[in-house]
Amino acid sequence: MEEEPQGEDSVDRHIARWRGKAPFDERVEEIVTRIQMLAKHVNQAKDRALAEVGLQLFEYETLHRLASRGAPWRATPSELAAELLLSPAGMSGRLDTLEKAGLVRRLRGTEDRRRVDVELTGEGHARWDEAMRLRGVAEDAMVEPLDADEQAAVSALLKRMLLRVENG
Repeated sequence: MEEEPQGEDSVDRHIARWRGKAPFDERVEEIVTRIQMLAKHVNQAKDRALAEVGLQLFEYETLHRLASRGAPWRATPSELAAELLLSPAGMSGRLDTLEKAGLVRRLRGTEDRRRVDVELTGEGHARWDEAMRLRGVAEDAMVEPLDADEQAAVSALLKRMLLRVENG
């Protein structure tokens, strides 16, 4: 493992600003605040990636759900609405926008004409794929200062924390 990082980060300044003014455990505050700051940086990097490929977050989330299914990247509107926690009307509006942009297409069922599938188009898949690539570059850069053993250790520690809050 590498030695303690040199220099002061925004969390060090936060702790110094609040020392003696608020009741908190400094070590806990350092950990939680660094997690929050890293999450902000991840979200900003993701926003930049989406802007670069011309997608809004709601568009990306829908394309992402379709791409997760594998080829031919299809789902029903009700399946997507359930996964995205949207009303049927909200899902319909979202699909209208994506269809007009050429990122998805609606397909009528051949056996049951009432059934509609939503399919990711080639353009939709290409835009999603590029957004994923750009997001990956940003995430890799964030984790790059850690060697493989440190990355595994951080992942294991964060998993232990997450399991605690998810399982009570």
